[in-house]
Amino acid sequence: MRAAHYEKNGPAANVLRVGSVDTPKPGPGEVWVKLVLSGVNPSDVKSREGRTRKIAYPRVIPHSDGAGVIDIVGDGVPAQRVGERVWVWNGQWKRAFGTAAEFITLPADQAVPLPKTASFEVGACLGIPAMTAFHVVSLADTWAGCTLLISGGAGAVANYAIQFAKARGAAVITTVSSEDKAARARAAGADHCIDYKREDVGARVKDLTDSEGVDAVIELDLAVNAKLMPSVLRPNGSIIVYGTGAPEAAIPAQWMLTNSIAIKFTLVYELTTEQRQAAVAAITEMLTVDRLVHSIAATFALGDIVAAHQAVESGKVTGNVVIRIG
Repeated sequence: MRAAHYEKNGPAANVLRVGSVDTPKPGPGEVWVKLVLSGVNPSDVKSREGRTRKIAYPRVIPHSDGAGVIDIVGDGVPAQRVGERVWVWNGQWKRAFGTAAEFITLPADQAVPLPKTASFEVGACLGIPAMTAFHVVSLADTWAGCTLLISGGAGAVANYAIQFAKARGAAVITTVSSEDKAARARAAGADHCIDYKREDVGARVKDLTDSEGVDAVIELDLAVNAKLMPSVLRPNGSIIVYGTGAPEAAIPAQWMLTNSIAIKFTLVYELTTEQRQAAVAAITEMLTVDRLVHSIAATFALGDIVAAHQAVESGKVTGNVVIRIG
């Protein structure tokens, strides 16, 4: 089969190659998916660079997210799943073979039925962004009437998080860096957008919450934004962290202690079975009734995977980047 791969960590142009590799076959409890699209996430880029984890296999086919059609099922998997449209998650997590290929073999529960209302492009964006978004909103104990501050509202995870929070009846404040990004956040349902490049985020949050602060912050970069917490979060509030731009972060520990602040870290790759099932159920429900807004920022061919990785690395692409396999 044709696939993209790398055999050492490094810059995209230096290590990514596209060529022929062995085609995997499903074992017991597995499915063989003919992939239509592969999703490129920041974590895929960081893994290839070696920033978050060093290469652990002689050859890696990157990417955890994708969408396609089940072609073959292994022993123990219902035969009626053949021909099923699916989206996949954790394709390359602790495995050598991800979704940047014509086919992938993986456990049957990692291939989730894709509702007819959703395109393959949408399916390729769900594994990391949408599952992270649902889970962080859940960890924030979001309830009708609460107020959340979701950082980076135009980003893939944050944009879905806005939608899941609004579905629970929360008021959502988000940060952005341009009017175009504010428009994307508003399209997802954000009640208020704060341009952190031009405005004092803390002052604006206090204005919008009658000086009380928000109930929870959903944070994509703790290392950068930890110092902001005393100006935006109320006592007994919580910080849900799903990302950080540096290995270490300085937190306002004394303020957090005296205000009984809870801080929770989460990594979507390591959700429990129960957490994963809850996320899949919520995503499926929202897709079925067409209540999720999606942002496909750019589509590349498999042969242009270097450009796709570079687009994600640049940080200039707002939304999801996908690769068309065929």
